[in-house]
Amino acid sequence: MKLSQVIDELVEEKGLDRSILSTIICDGMLIAYNKRYPGLSLSVSYNKKADEIEVFVDKKVVQPVEDDEVEISLRKARTYSENAQMGDVLAIPFDGPIGRIEIIKAKQVIAQKIRAIEYAVVYNEFKTKEGTVVHGIINKCERHGVTVKINDTFAFLPKSLSVSSDKCIVGYSIRALLKEVLLEPRNENQLILDRSSADFVKKLFELEVPEIYEKLVEIKKIVRIPDYKTKLIVVSYDKNIDPVGTCVGVGGARIKAIGLGTEKIDIIAGTSSLEELIKNALKPAEVNRVELIDDNNANVWVDDDQRSVAIGKMGQNIALASQLVGMQLHLVKNEANSLFEEENDSDEEGFVE
Repeated sequence: MKLSQVIDELVEEKGLDRSILSTIICDGMLIAYNKRYPGLSLSVSYNKKADEIEVFVDKKVVQPVEDDEVEISLRKARTYSENAQMGDVLAIPFDGPIGRIEIIKAKQVIAQKIRAIEYAVVYNEFKTKEGTVVHGIINKCERHGVTVKINDTFAFLPKSLSVSSDKCIVGYSIRALLKEVLLEPRNENQLILDRSSADFVKKLFELEVPEIYEKLVEIKKIVRIPDYKTKLIVVSYDKNIDPVGTCVGVGGARIKAIGLGTEKIDIIAGTSSLEELIKNALKPAEVNRVELIDDNNANVWVDDDQRSVAIGKMGQNIALASQLVGMQLHLVKNEANSLFEEENDSDEEGFVE
């Protein structure tokens, strides 16, 4: 196969610049020749017309010639350059052979340089998209995660950043947060995706709710337990816009468009009253009263039939509410004359009775 055919195939397959590829091949061959002939000053170039690699060695014009590997006579020098003078250094065609080991080394260097360019192309294309939601097609289901094809580039969604209810079906479309764009692949992956974080849900809201994108409504804080629930505080900077209703959409259309499956989403209107915020953070439970103990703790009273709702599955609802308001919320027991007795009758962190 001619060298030009090799370059053509690489241009088509890798989408790389032809001149850059030519330079890479020359660099790889130069390393191979330098390995075989370390004492010579060599250079390599691609002769496009002849479609071949040309190797040259620097020789000094001297008289008499004592070492013909690095020296050349004036008469012979003028067969290459008619204006050659004594003391000149000329690049003379070199026909010394190289062996299998040097050829293998050249191939390794060429492959490495091509990979480095591919990594740079991917990095430059996607770095500006880091932290945004990207669309792709599921390409492969693996034990440690999912390979996703984004246009012509592969990304990886690790199992640790996936949602357990997600189904991996090859050929299906998927949305994910582009969590990280690496300069070089880590475990063969350069683009790392994420579907489990609160940031992913926040970006989905920015896509599906124009008022958030236009900064008329802002998500002040968002917390999430994947596959269970997301809670977020929203505020409106336009008195004519209801921040909660705007995020929910008509008939819950915008919530449905977020596409979190069975995962619930509690949207809470921001307020200057911390007590009111705590009440709303514990939704869907109905809270009777809130007492702020200090900057980090608050007591919360609910009716008996609302206790399990406030606590949530495995204590997750009250844990999320605590994260959302930045305080530990403690459920207390209602008793006559507004007195209560604290009992640690639960192993769940974030509430006591």
